[in-house]
Amino acid sequence: MEESAIFEIFDGLPRQGPGLDECTEKAFRLIPALKPGFRIVDIGCGAGMQTRHLARICDKCHITAVDIYEPYLEQLIEKAREEGIADRISTVCASMDDLPFENKEFDIIWSEGAIFVMGFEKGLQYWKRFLKDEGFMALTEAAWFTDTPCAELFQFWQECYPAMKTIPANEKIIEAAGYRVIDRFRLPACAWWDNFYVHLEKRLDEVAEKFRGNEDGESTIAFSRKEIEIFRKYQDEYGYVFFVLQKKTQE
Repeated sequence: MEESAIFEIFDGLPRQGPGLDECTEKAFRLIPALKPGFRIVDIGCGAGMQTRHLARICDKCHITAVDIYEPYLEQLIEKAREEGIADRISTVCASMDDLPFENKEFDIIWSEGAIFVMGFEKGLQYWKRFLKDEGFMALTEAAWFTDTPCAELFQFWQECYPAMKTIPANEKIIEAAGYRVIDRFRLPACAWWDNFYVHLEKRLDEVAEKFRGNEDGESTIAFSRKEIEIFRKYQDEYGYVFFVLQKKTQE
């Protein structure tokens, strides 16, 4: 699919994927106390709802927000200025698989609903270099909640994200990549509906006519409608899991 169509369709949404401020804060509180001035990088931040919430609850840190789509970063900074937290946030327009940072630059790597773009295993392995020894990572990843998903559901995700695994399988990948799991928890269904799908459904209706005849745009809209339908039917069988990790020192 053409990236510009995807970005334009998802532009203006509060979030570009499932999430909830309460879940962001819960994950942050699971990280042990850090010294004032610690640095967070939020990779694939989108419009940055979670970035701003981190800045609100963490007044002794600095957050570098990274996304490949500059308009999202502009929206993030504009809203951060309105909230009086822009001094805690800087932005970098870059691809998550080609980050312009120094090795061991950050105390925490954050990423909500984005690592699937690279692939869970590849992202964990590549991003680790930017994390200080014994640094932390907090991220969400889609996972099966059952070993026997319904056929329609399984087929849908096989077509769009065949790498999706169960929670125990993801934990094995985490351990093999050089991290230990501090804790994990499922995002509730409201994290999908309240800040994402409700707004996405409205947005799809708004742009449907504009993208009529645009193959990439129509494909994005059709896929998004199918995704919402699938979650409505099978939300007990899969979802996002928030993993809070620590980088192991034995390199």
